[in-house]
Amino acid sequence: MNDLMSTGALNLASLLVSVVVLVMGLLLWFFVNRASSRVNEQIELLEELLDQQKRQNALLRRLCEANEPEKVDSPAQPEQPQADDDDFIRLVAER
Repeated sequence: MNDLMSTGALNLASLLVSVVVLVMGLLLWFFVNRASSRVNEQIELLEELLDQQKRQNALLRRLCEANEPEKVDSPAQPEQPQADDDDFIRLVAER
């Protein structure tokens, strides 16, 4: 009779451990699945943001090209060389 009681307690303990492991596995799966779905939502939002930024950049590029002043071929004025005084000042070390 004593053997029957210990076998029943062993089966009950084994069943209890199995249920606890199952519950912990389900909780772990729930939190991993939840985190995964949140990350997927964030990735979708970031991809949407990237698409919007690309469209904005294209629009800005078109606006800049439209507002760019046209180059007029005017007679180029030769650049005047800087005064010799400027060259001398560059050579003198400041104290």
